[in-house]
Amino acid sequence: MDPTPSAQAAVEHVRPEVDAALARHLEVLGAELSALGDAAPLVEQVAAILTGGKRLRAALCYWSWRAHGGDPADAAGRTAAVRTGAALELFQSAALFHDDVMDGSDTRRGRPAAHRTFEALHRSSAWSGPAERFGESAAILLGDLALIACDRELTAAVADLPVPRGGAVRAVFDAMRTEVTVGQYLDVLAQALPWGEDPADDERRAREVIRAKSARYSVEHPLVLGAALADADAEHVDRCRQVGLPLGEAFQLRDDLLGVFGEPAATGKPAGDDLREGKRTVLVARAMGAASPADRALVREHLGRRDLTSDDVAALRDVLHRSGAVEAVEGLIAELSEPALSALAAAPLAEPGRGMLVELGRAAVHRQA
Repeated sequence: MDPTPSAQAAVEHVRPEVDAALARHLEVLGAELSALGDAAPLVEQVAAILTGGKRLRAALCYWSWRAHGGDPADAAGRTAAVRTGAALELFQSAALFHDDVMDGSDTRRGRPAAHRTFEALHRSSAWSGPAERFGESAAILLGDLALIACDRELTAAVADLPVPRGGAVRAVFDAMRTEVTVGQYLDVLAQALPWGEDPADDERRAREVIRAKSARYSVEHPLVLGAALADADAEHVDRCRQVGLPLGEAFQLRDDLLGVFGEPAATGKPAGDDLREGKRTVLVARAMGAASPADRALVREHLGRRDLTSDDVAALRDVLHRSGAVEAVEGLIAELSEPALSALAAAPLAEPGRGMLVELGRAAVHRQA
């Protein structure tokens, strides 16, 4: 089997069915917005951000449902699992729209970020007012539209489930959305607080952000949602949380490495983009704790500079390697993921769900994009 999240999401036609659910939602959204005025660019941008992506969260939800006893011959149950996966993808889109504005990102999945697209539209049309403000406002509203869409999709997903089961799924999804929103704030706060004098505290804050903003909604909550859709008991749900959080943290730590060292053709972002954005990651905190005074000064001077040249990026990458930070983060990824994957492999879960969850977890933490 192709060991990538995207390929594994296609097994049992999960990805095609999730994509079909998203396409149906876009069709309805397009018809609804067309009656309200010139909103075609909004639908185009939602469609663009939903194109591509690994569908990791949808796949984890589906295969957790299967691992906890979900039967693909049960049409209602399978539809609920697929559409909950689609709701997860719509929620991720909302988070990405908002995240790109907060980070000032220029690209997303190899295309201009939504706020940059609307900024360019404003300039090319010679409209009045600041183009940057127009672009950011449009992207914020896009995120809001995607949030409304994910709520609608989830409502449809659980409509035919027994009321207690549907309520349990809804409770997990609602808690996830609240947590990610708070995680986004913690990320903004971490970027504003004094930094660089206490690397241990910087790392503590970075890991706090990882858990709230990314780890739980990327892995833990999709696993729990799948278990809830299968009406799993509290012991099984607790196991999902116990393995999902460390796997989710390892997933984000891998993302942080790719944000500095990933190939642009694979990541869809320029080389070293996280360095230009000044992201205060565990990787950078580890470097600041172990680097020489001269190297720490170089990081302080260059991190977060939008005009970093390729030579500047290379110099910062050298510091990250020279300090041992890259090796340390790789070690932390292994420390978090290996026990979780072993526990998942040994769990009393149904096949092929258990095996697929192990493969998805492994692919998530060792991916190249």
